Amino acid sequence: MDLPKRGQVTRRIYFLSLQAIFNAIVIGFIAKGMLFLIDFVTNIAFYGRISSVPVSPTLEHVGAWVLVIPIIGALIVGLLARYGSPNSRGHGFPETIEKILVHKSRIAPKITILKPVSAAISIGTGGPFGAEGPIIATGGAFGSLVGQMMRITANERKIMLVAGSCAGVAAIFGSPVAGILMAIELLLFEYSPRSIIPVALSCTTAAAMHLLLFGKEPVFAMSFIPEPSSLALVVYVVMGFLLGIAGAYASKSVHAVEDLFAKHFKAIHWMWWPAFGAVAVGIIGYFAPRTMGVGYDNIRMLLS
Repeated sequence: MDLPKRGQVTRRIYFLSLQAIFNAIVIGFIAKGMLFLIDFVTNIAFYGRISSVPVSPTLEHVGAWVLVIPIIGALIVGLLARYGSPNSRGHGFPETIEKILVHKSRIAPKITILKPVSAAISIGTGGPFGAEGPIIATGGAFGSLVGQMMRITANERKIMLVAGSCAGVAAIFGSPVAGILMAIELLLFEYSPRSIIPVALSCTTAAAMHLLLFGKEPVFAMSFIPEPSSLALVVYVVMGFLLGIAGAYASKSVHAVEDLFAKHFKAIHWMWWPAFGAVAVGIIGYFAPRTMGVGYDNIRMLLS
């Protein structure tokens, strides 16, 4: 298959772009459904009611049961991973990169369902995780599924996968530029019109779905910020440097815990590992309930 020549937009780009736009519309509804499930599970687990009203985990109605709720959720997630698909495990983002590099952008179709369901159960029962990782994996899985159904090359299937992953981010946060930059920096491994155009259109469409399904209010509203002084700019640079180091060590600590389980818990099936981690989640949550759940309310509180 001929690649697009300089100064010429081929029919393949039009074809992929139209498909990416359609995928982004579907992924917008998937993102809405995943957040609906998170709120639904949270209401059941911590409030004992059938509702999808956005809420955060609290001790008010459950008391010491907060020590047990995350374990129950972790056991369910472990069962889903073992008997559904082991590929539903993990953060979402590293697994997406692995599928691109190692598996020719092929993701099992069942991940489109299992990933948001397992994420909703984990977060809804107190797991301190964001929705961005699961929606990246889910959007990528949907894009890969459609790509496997189409008569396209492995590289074009990669474009569909990346467009789906980044559309998930744009649909959750209403941030098309962030989705495009994420694709360029981390997922595409190339910078060309044939890949950037479908991804950009996918992210823009997903951002429009965010406005349609979630409203026009920003996810993290901020008050007016005055023009920063020279000193403030220096402080921002220092903060960015320190937070970059902290973020790197946070990422390393996650992988260190994963390696710890893989090395010292070999005798126990990995299906049970999330339950062991959930013990720590429950104990910490008992003393600091705000650490539980998706955590977006904490960000809004700090910004306000």
